[in-house]
Amino acid sequence: MATVTQDDVLSVLKRIAAPDGRGNVVSAGLVSGIAIQGGTVMFALTASPQHVKTMEALRAAVEKAVLGIKGVDKAVVALTAERSPQQGGQPQPQGQRGSGIAGIRHLIAVASGKGGVGKSTTAVNLALALTSLGLKVAVLDADVYGPSIPKLFGLNGKPEPSDAAGKKMKPMTRYGVEVMSIGFLVPEDTPMIWRGPMVMSALTQLLRETEWSGADVMVIDMPPGTGDVQLTLAQQTPLSGAVIVSTPQDLALIDARKGLNMFAKVNVPVIGIVENMSYFTCGKCGERHEIFGHGGAKEEAERIGVPFLGEIPLDTEVRRRSDSGEPIVATLPDALHTALYRDVARQVWARLEGGKLGRPAPRIVVDDQ
Repeated sequence: MATVTQDDVLSVLKRIAAPDGRGNVVSAGLVSGIAIQGGTVMFALTASPQHVKTMEALRAAVEKAVLGIKGVDKAVVALTAERSPQQGGQPQPQGQRGSGIAGIRHLIAVASGKGGVGKSTTAVNLALALTSLGLKVAVLDADVYGPSIPKLFGLNGKPEPSDAAGKKMKPMTRYGVEVMSIGFLVPEDTPMIWRGPMVMSALTQLLRETEWSGADVMVIDMPPGTGDVQLTLAQQTPLSGAVIVSTPQDLALIDARKGLNMFAKVNVPVIGIVENMSYFTCGKCGERHEIFGHGGAKEEAERIGVPFLGEIPLDTEVRRRSDSGEPIVATLPDALHTALYRDVARQVWARLEGGKLGRPAPRIVVDDQ
């Protein structure tokens, strides 16, 4: 097989005109992060806000051109697009959002400003709670650097190809939920030493090259924090809304505000805030302990004017079942935590279908100093 070089890729891309007709996509600075692994070429393609409507056509043309290079058997092109400041305060009408993914009605992000707040556990149990309401649900693990969804669902092995050409994968399934994660494709102890464009290429592949059978809701477990990967994913994925997970203490809330501000910048509505690890009730004496404080997330939600979705207390049974791949909502239907997650799920679905997400996410000013 011929060895593909970056110069080979650039040479082909220079033949493709930029959206404004001035120069090509390379000279216009729209191509970044070219990565080549064997016969696979991955890179990011950026388009200006005024050309957002033509981005997919441009991406397809670029991908086709790269596939024509001798030695290339796969091209993964991730779209990125910066919104202009004028667009930031203009929400897209709820009815016009759509998921952009065949058969998927709503995409929602479960996010946190920092790690260690129970975001992935919340995402999994929220997905299962939505399933218990009679909805068809899928889960995408977007936390490429630390995928935990496979363990939480008790899934292992590699996805099977869905066609003879091997261009698409079948999602894994458990508890009635379709699941896809980078954790199915790489060994558990292998570090993902990837730069942003490569991560975005991998996520684009997981989202758009998985043969989803359709869903009312796809829950996306976002990476923690508010870096380039999170921002780009929020920009290029047509999200219906976001659920923010935080613990009660001030330190976690500071980071949660950054997450809220990130979604505001990309015009993604915030469905609400969940306070995880809200308190702990001793199983022996019955006394309640507010280990990380209490009520901080609710106060923050009220302060900035977004819904507070509920409190989820610390519990050893939730931890034990999560570690064993038996999420509490799926395996202990009569538990208090199951009822709490179902209540959160009912609120999320009501807001998705009730048309209450048409306003922009709250504007939170984070001082850079």
